[in-house]
Amino acid sequence: MYVQLRETADELARVLWREHTVYRERGGGVVIRGEHVRRWISLAPTGGKDRALLRAGRILDGGTTAPARSEIVVDLTSGTAELATICRRLLTDVAAGADAAPGPSRAGRPKEKAGRPGKQAKPGRRPRRSRHTSPGSWFVLLCVAAVLGAWLYSLFGRAGY
Repeated sequence: MYVQLRETADELARVLWREHTVYRERGGGVVIRGEHVRRWISLAPTGGKDRALLRAGRILDGGTTAPARSEIVVDLTSGTAELATICRRLLTDVAAGADAAPGPSRAGRPKEKAGRPGKQAKPGRRPRRSRHTSPGSWFVLLCVAAVLGAWLYSLFGRAGY
């Protein structure tokens, strides 16, 4: 399957971009990187014969890749032109998502913690309380201390008998 993915990726890369890099990823798939357009495409096996998962995403500042923004399962037996059309559509979705993101890139910045300004709670979830140790945790700690105390008393409490 890897050979078929590699051949398909090489053909797609030549059709899509003049400058590209094709390499194998850990999961057995193939990645096509277009540094000049700051986008990547990945072809990964799906377990089905002649089918692959086609994903597309952005390349962030510093050369790291952002998670896939678009993905679709494609038939590898279809022609290179049809696969290139699908890739272009996914890349357009990725570019539209990148342009719609307000403000500067968040790459390299630490995530804000819950409760801080600028962080919105996810819908359907209770806001996080600032308490670090819940009553249930205190109960467990109290039980552990009681068991430890009983064990120490059984060892050293009756030393005079």
